[in-house]
Amino acid sequence: MNRLIDIHDFRNIVFFTGAGMSAESGVPTYRGKGGLWKEYRWEEYACRKAFLRNPEKVLRFHEERRRAVYDCLPHVGHRLMADLRDCVVITQNIDGMHQRAGSREVVELHGSLWRVRCPSCGFKKEQVAPQYGSYRCACGSWLRPDIVWFEDMLDESVVDKALKRLSECDLLISIGTSGSVWPAAGFPIRARENGAYCIEINPEPIRGSIYDRVIAEPAGSALAKLFGFSTPGG
Repeated sequence: MNRLIDIHDFRNIVFFTGAGMSAESGVPTYRGKGGLWKEYRWEEYACRKAFLRNPEKVLRFHEERRRAVYDCLPHVGHRLMADLRDCVVITQNIDGMHQRAGSREVVELHGSLWRVRCPSCGFKKEQVAPQYGSYRCACGSWLRPDIVWFEDMLDESVVDKALKRLSECDLLISIGTSGSVWPAAGFPIRARENGAYCIEINPEPIRGSIYDRVIAEPAGSALAKLFGFSTPGG
């Protein structure tokens, strides 16, 4: 960790974040040890079939997720990333922490916990609040969380945007992601194929990593040391 990165050596920096990034803020994880899917069956709460069977049950579940996340705050790692005004964040997280920290360009691969959409008329609404304003759209249909559930397809336009940013970047910093879910698992490969220097920050690094450099630390401390930053405002 003694070797610093000079951000002025790079023109296009992309951060790629997963659940480990949010876990440092106390956000409950979905997979892994202690994850929500160890306690709940996703087939009952996080797929289109479950929503069609019992939309109110599914919405109540996701409203509880909102309450659990609402009081969590962006940590120093989020804020340090936001201080790099020209960087791009590609995230698998749905909690909106990057936006709350002030990051300008955030590509949300799996949608947002704070946004709902109407499957019938296409209406969308975003509101960072512990409760939904309404379970139903003005057209009468049930609203659904605008997130990618199990068995859903990723939004092609969002994936295309992420791939474009990866093809343009010369520094990729992957933080807190297991690298096990595709197509996101291939993102570091895409960046490296296009000549980017790739760094992984993860307390539990991926075995057989394709990264040029691996830092086995939490995001906040690792980023501060990597760039020689003090904490924001420090």
